[in-house]
Amino acid sequence: MSPEDAFEFYRRLAEADPAPETELAWHNPYTLLVAVALSAQATDVSVNKATGPLFATVRTPAAMVALGEEGLKRHIRTIGLYNAKAKNVIALSERLLAEHDGEVPRDRAALEALPGVGRKTANVVLNVAFGEETIAVDTHIFRVGNRTGLAPGKDPRAVEAGLLAITPALFRGHAHHWLILHGRYVCKARRPECWRCIEADLCAFEPKTPPPAARPGPAAP
Repeated sequence: MSPEDAFEFYRRLAEADPAPETELAWHNPYTLLVAVALSAQATDVSVNKATGPLFATVRTPAAMVALGEEGLKRHIRTIGLYNAKAKNVIALSERLLAEHDGEVPRDRAALEALPGVGRKTANVVLNVAFGEETIAVDTHIFRVGNRTGLAPGKDPRAVEAGLLAITPALFRGHAHHWLILHGRYVCKARRPECWRCIEADLCAFEPKTPPPAARPGPAAP
């Protein structure tokens, strides 16, 4: 996609949704970090159902450590891979207390050094909690970047680099959320809804998916 088309691509997303936000529920940088760590291979909806009661009382690393791994498992057992995730959340909470005075660091290397925290999770925290111009390439953004031609790449790091290179400075702060939401609700994996996509004329995907066939009405008497 050309730089001019990329600008128009983002301009349309911004016009449609001027202030996009994460769909994960969070209260402070720590609860955001936990929520994102729990969201791997899970939906935001399922994570929010589990963290609603959890975050009602547990919003700091100290409170999480006090809850303990078994206590955390009872809250998150409806989320996939909850055993491993509980272990990592307790471990990262202990690391935050031991090395960062219980605060979430505003530093990529420090975030990625925490148990269970990879580049994608670090990028989300840096963007959402601290306003950094990062783009966390999940399955939705990877698909949108490749399918539309905005930033094609063979792996998430390649797509991330491509997006950072082509996204105009004006739009970098919200790019992460615009692309995720576009992939989640319009540019879907199995059947992209091209017929209602505001980017259809800019998108490289062919053939465009037609609208679902109208259901037949009742037979004439």
